[in-house]
Amino acid sequence: MKIAVLGTGGGARAHIAKLTELGHDVHVGTRDPKATLARTEPDMMGTPPLGPWLAEHPGVGLHTFADAAAHGDLVINGIDGRNAVAALSTAAEQLAGKTLIDYAVPYVYNPDIERPWPTPWGVNPILDPCDSDSLGEQIQRALPDTHVVKAFVTQEQQTVVDPKAIGGGDHTMFLAGEDTDAKQQTTDLLKAYGWSDILDLGPLVAARGMEMYAHMHGAIGFALGFGTHFGIKVVR
Repeated sequence: MKIAVLGTGGGARAHIAKLTELGHDVHVGTRDPKATLARTEPDMMGTPPLGPWLAEHPGVGLHTFADAAAHGDLVINGIDGRNAVAALSTAAEQLAGKTLIDYAVPYVYNPDIERPWPTPWGVNPILDPCDSDSLGEQIQRALPDTHVVKAFVTQEQQTVVDPKAIGGGDHTMFLAGEDTDAKQQTTDLLKAYGWSDILDLGPLVAARGMEMYAHMHGAIGFALGFGTHFGIKVVR
């Protein structure tokens, strides 16, 4: 299958590498391919420059967001949450009629708030939107002809593509969306990644809960020790 991954961070690279391993034709989207390849410093998350990494994955094409989306029959959104709606809107025509799996979190970094949450690396980001809206819903409103599915967002992406690395894979992945076929396409990809426990939370409004879970995921991570990967299991 032709799959577009929009974004070049660590999470996006986990999907790119796994999809390539599975034999898919992978196309990567970035705002400015020349500028992306010219970078020599790590990004804000410490991810190394893309150029050398991409050289180790021959056959993966690097394009603008719109051109990558045009190449993909299925699209995965790994653009950072603050820029996702604007960036995806530039590819609205190319995304029309396609499934877009969104795992972005609407983080606002370095917030100036009254009661900040201190973390080992500074103030914890806040979520915007929160409670009465979600990034997933904002993307769907901006792209009415695209079938948006919120998924992957409750795990580190390295674990999304390799669930068996934790507990033999015995943990739960969530998804939500309005289109049945798009959710089935997402489920099929998750099964190819190795997931067996996939819980459909229903309509896209459930993206609010998935995005807000990011804070709980962080709190668990702090308790276990930063960098410790873990899974969540819904026992029923």
